[in-house]
Amino acid sequence: MPRPTLHTHLTLRTLPALLTTLPLVFMVAPARAQDPPMAVQATVAVVKPAKLDLPERDQDLIRRLTVPEGYEVEVYARDLGAPRMLAVSPAGTLYATRRDTGDVVMLPAADGGGARTPRTVASRAGLHGIAFDGDRVFLATDTDVYVAEVLADGGFTRLERIIDDLPDGGQHPNRTLAVGPDGQLYISVGSSCNACAETNPEHATILRASPDGQSRRIFAGGLRNTIGFDWQPETGALYGFDHGIDWLGDDGQLEELNRIEQGGRYGWPHLVDFSRPHIRSAPPDGMSLADWKAMSTEPALGYTAHAAPMQMAFHDGTGMPEDVAGDAFVAMRGSWNRATPSGYEVVRVRFEDGQPVEARPFLTGFLTGAPTRGRGDDPMPGMLGRPVGLAIMPDGAIMVGDDTNGVIYRITHPETKTAGARLTPAEPPAQKPAGRPLALERLAPDHAAEMEVTAGFEDGGSLPVSMLARGHDASPALTWSGAPQGTRSFAVVMEDADAAGPTPFVHWMIYDLPVGHQALRTGLPAAPVLRDPEGARQATNSHGGIGYTGPKPPPGDKPHACHLVVLALDIPRLEVGAAADPAAVLKAMDGHVIGAGRLVGHAGG
Repeated sequence: MPRPTLHTHLTLRTLPALLTTLPLVFMVAPARAQDPPMAVQATVAVVKPAKLDLPERDQDLIRRLTVPEGYEVEVYARDLGAPRMLAVSPAGTLYATRRDTGDVVMLPAADGGGARTPRTVASRAGLHGIAFDGDRVFLATDTDVYVAEVLADGGFTRLERIIDDLPDGGQHPNRTLAVGPDGQLYISVGSSCNACAETNPEHATILRASPDGQSRRIFAGGLRNTIGFDWQPETGALYGFDHGIDWLGDDGQLEELNRIEQGGRYGWPHLVDFSRPHIRSAPPDGMSLADWKAMSTEPALGYTAHAAPMQMAFHDGTGMPEDVAGDAFVAMRGSWNRATPSGYEVVRVRFEDGQPVEARPFLTGFLTGAPTRGRGDDPMPGMLGRPVGLAIMPDGAIMVGDDTNGVIYRITHPETKTAGARLTPAEPPAQKPAGRPLALERLAPDHAAEMEVTAGFEDGGSLPVSMLARGHDASPALTWSGAPQGTRSFAVVMEDADAAGPTPFVHWMIYDLPVGHQALRTGLPAAPVLRDPEGARQATNSHGGIGYTGPKPPPGDKPHACHLVVLALDIPRLEVGAAADPAAVLKAMDGHVIGAGRLVGHAGG
């Protein structure tokens, strides 16, 4: 019986030509045999509110904005062009990156006339992300990360590039970064597309890098574009607001607040909202939607679709009412893919007992004349700005930047007189325990048969360039022999014994290799389930991707010893899923190894 073909019917509704419609039909790949048939009909709109002229007087502008009772808004600075990310130095000075002009500006105290004259302190094309760590500042473009010292007058020293190979930008080139409680550098790398199977495993992730940029790994994946993220001060947990997929209709996909944990996957591109299948996407071969759901974490909270969450910051309660402590504030830049515009506001995310419970508008008034769905005679929507940057000052003031009209706003609660923070920051995460034994030492009993392995390099010699991350980043061609009687499957493990962490670093783990196969070709795809050899599965490596990733020791390190091991098992299939965590694969193999062979190759920094 043939599989059903899925159809998504979309009607394109645009402004200002409200009466123009264009019916579109997308032919979608058939559903997998193990997945249920689905059909979706959606109406898709493109509505871009017109930019309105700003009132010349600050008082007239402020009167058009709304905050909850007791709070006040003031214009902190204007005529700044297109400020994007905001950051506050330990000295309490506000900075803004400007992607379009490729610079960072410092906003010092107001002069005698009340104006703040921006001072350019750094320049690089496409500068976007900014984060301070004591007397250092980190800056990010689409592919590069820089570090500089902060001078006594607030300026920066010459920029030093510490990372030059972040994935190319694609659809989402705006990198953001932060220094975590553990002292490591966290970098958000958006997807290269709206919804697709990425070829670079670092797309649609948050990376964690050493402060010198010499090593990094994927911290979490399945995150389409998490520009705003921060650590909840009460619990120390990392939260981020992810952008939903476009072209799914007015109410699809919700913007997602995720609690982001190491090794976590968050649904993109095959799941939307709370584990709802994305109609025009299918998991990799050999995986069902149920498999993808099982390995994904649902959002902690959802918010109106297409609102476009940008910078996000938690508040410790300084200078604010008591109930603000531990809540997050998020700038929502606003929709273009929705008939009734959403976003164009700042949202407050309320937390109770360290958990998010509600997201509600906090600063509004930027959007005017929004149309009502289904009517063509509504007033044209207009906007006074698009909130993007958001930061908290030492006195508790909430700073909000608008990248469309070049204004930075300051929100305070004058009636509150608290001098210090209401929350004590959570303790930094504990250091990881000492590394585990190598796979061969842990799994192979003394009576295991000795097997012979060949892989294109001499035992104890150097790994070929083709196997290195700086080379071809290709898995090796392997052959092996000498498997004992009773062998029912094989597994391959490649570990770096000298990595700084995790130790050992798993570069490759492939299992459920059929007993009839005793060779692997070079350059296997980074897929959880392979077609050749059929049914073989690959684990997640320590970098955070799936399948093979080549060694890349930091410059200056002694050569790292990489152990390439072939294991003969007495069971045909491990009781773990595809893309499993290496620890789970090793546990499943424990007690089933009856033969083993090893080569050791060295990779220099």
